[in-house]
Amino acid sequence: MLQDYEEFNEKQRKIIEKYVTNTSNNIFALRNLPEVIKGALFSRYSRSSLGLRSLLLKEFILNEETAFASISGSENQSSDTLTEDQSIAIKKAQNFYDRILDGYGDDSIGELGGAHLAIENISMIAAKKIEDCRIGGSPLEKSTRYIYFDQKYEGKYLFYREPILMTSAFRNLYIETCNHLFETYGKLIPPLTELMEKSFPKEPDISKVAYTAALRAKVLDCLRGLLPSSTLTNMGVYGNGRFFENMIQKLSCHNLSELQEIARSSQQELSKVIPSFVRRSDLNHKYQKTFSQFYEKTNEELNMLASQYAANLKPTSGPIVKLIDYDKEASIKVAAALLFNHSEAGLIELQKMCRTLSKEDLTRLFEAASAFRQNRRHKSPRALENTFFTFEIVADFGIYRDLQRHRILTQERKLLSCHSGYYIPKELLDTDMEKDYRQAMEQAASIYNEIAKELPEEAQYVVPMAYHIHWYFHVNLRSLQWLTELRSSAAGHPSYRYVAQEMAKQISHVFPEFECFFKFVDFEGYELGRLGQEIRITEKLNQ
Repeated sequence: MLQDYEEFNEKQRKIIEKYVTNTSNNIFALRNLPEVIKGALFSRYSRSSLGLRSLLLKEFILNEETAFASISGSENQSSDTLTEDQSIAIKKAQNFYDRILDGYGDDSIGELGGAHLAIENISMIAAKKIEDCRIGGSPLEKSTRYIYFDQKYEGKYLFYREPILMTSAFRNLYIETCNHLFETYGKLIPPLTELMEKSFPKEPDISKVAYTAALRAKVLDCLRGLLPSSTLTNMGVYGNGRFFENMIQKLSCHNLSELQEIARSSQQELSKVIPSFVRRSDLNHKYQKTFSQFYEKTNEELNMLASQYAANLKPTSGPIVKLIDYDKEASIKVAAALLFNHSEAGLIELQKMCRTLSKEDLTRLFEAASAFRQNRRHKSPRALENTFFTFEIVADFGIYRDLQRHRILTQERKLLSCHSGYYIPKELLDTDMEKDYRQAMEQAASIYNEIAKELPEEAQYVVPMAYHIHWYFHVNLRSLQWLTELRSSAAGHPSYRYVAQEMAKQISHVFPEFECFFKFVDFEGYELGRLGQEIRITEKLNQ
């Protein structure tokens, strides 16, 4: 056990043991403390010679200015009373906590407190914008492959009634088009399920539960393209204060009123649990005001310059997955970085030496870094982060929704539109269902084009998920390895499996010596790809 230099008498020990997992070991966790106290405590910790438990005791528990007793609560208080008392106490002590958080660190102090936020009944568009704020937050979104989206509430399909559209001349067209997309989605579920059952009959040794789940996933994967981008979804987001502050700031500045409302409501609710961490995102705070000015003026200027310089360029047609940029010295940089902490030489010297190595020698280095990986969760050395690749992709919005969530990459997308065509699942081709599917797509495109002439951003809500969206990824080799190995797995959607496979192939074509880093990319095709995963889930549940 590590030596502990803190000593507490019996009275002190009884006070602090409620808030720490042990009172003697050098490694311990905090418990039973609100986020504002944990954040302020850790912030003060970096400027104190005291251990964390001593600091907690002397400067927080025994300090009247902190309102510690009211905020942390007592064992006899009910949860409702505790929440109310905490809120009042935090407001009284707010100056203390704000002073601590501002005075003992920079923006990273905002990462010392966090919260779980539920964001319900928002559009697919809003969910993607929230997930754009990727560092410091962990979003989990309602899945389109496990849940049927054709339910109604009070006789209405669940899609976002965008306020500007609902007060415009396009109101009826918008509602009718979204309703038609949902009706077609629901209409095609039974015949497609029947077709799938005939095409992939259940094997005798496969459980009914696993087979049904895999079949449902296959059917819904095929039909999700019919869902309009206005489809309502739910999100659970865990994030630190810095993440939520940035998220609210960006959403507040967006042109879409839905995102502005999400920002207001999020700020309001998070202020009840981590007020010191999100106060700068309040619309009236000077920090938010200056950010809004920066955001608005920057976009105005870039829009003007784009109209001046790029208006006559032709849009990219899809679908495509194309490697458009890479470092020609990628192999040299990765090889040198692999040797860096195993050598006394500097990075420049190692790069010079690696330029003299043969392809065979470089390949030997890369195989040494990859040969002992036993599965995709064995992360490669960080040396792979020393080179980057840029992919330009045009693929359906459903694919983008899945691939966009990867955090360690740079990605930008264009507005949703119906200009680049749409995806139709091969399972629907040459069946009676194809006509209904195409009719719904073409009707949606017609209405989109009409709305977009006046309201290009709001028109996105009527675009079905099967329509292609144009984006790019700028990603390092290590992150790309994770993305391609994860998204090519048998249980994945066949469309994004193709994108993942293609990215790995194109890198390996340009740099054959990097092929060893994609050893767990699954290049096989699977007709009922989810089945294996559902079997494993069923077996676990029955153990």
